[in-house]
Amino acid sequence: MKIIAGLGNPGAEYAKTKHNVGFMLMDALAAHLNAASWREAFHSLVLEVRIGGEKVFLVKPLTYMNNSGEALGPMLSYYKLDTEDLVVAHDDMDIPAGTVRIRKKGGSGGHNGIKSIIAHVGSENFARVRIGIGRPPAGWSVINHVLAPFSAEDVPRIREAIDYLLPAMECIAQDGTDLAMNRYNPHKKKARKQEGSHEAQQEENSSASGE
Repeated sequence: MKIIAGLGNPGAEYAKTKHNVGFMLMDALAAHLNAASWREAFHSLVLEVRIGGEKVFLVKPLTYMNNSGEALGPMLSYYKLDTEDLVVAHDDMDIPAGTVRIRKKGGSGGHNGIKSIIAHVGSENFARVRIGIGRPPAGWSVINHVLAPFSAEDVPRIREAIDYLLPAMECIAQDGTDLAMNRYNPHKKKARKQEGSHEAQQEENSSASGE
């Protein structure tokens, strides 16, 4: 059994804001799995689904972003789940809009929703699915940035990111975070390989020229 939670704020006024990209992913995943029977429990909207042979709860906390742990902590305790059974999808200002990163664990990175979850579950050992929203434009505060809708330029990038993450979420549920990281994170290995090939080519050229 796993809990996959997307973070955001409840209410129509927040529905299209950057801070709600976790909710957007949960809604897209529910539609992808042809599931729609959300119910209210644990101060959240909860949807029970099957991904492969795994029972999974999709969760949208209704506690507002900064208190996300108040929903997820009690839910983990009730079902006697380890923090390793929790996956949290959230917005991230530290990566460009539409970029995705999957992490197995880590600190809050300054994200108040993640801070709240760490405080309530007592551990940093839960997976993160980070969806980039980019840094605030010059003159904007962080609050104004995260509570504003995506720009016309970023909307298609976010849609693509969410579509890209749907099989990644299934992979996490069925096969674990490590495999999902290897498959769906941007591949730095390829860049290193290309760099190595370039260096090898330089050595070959140097040898051929007698340097």
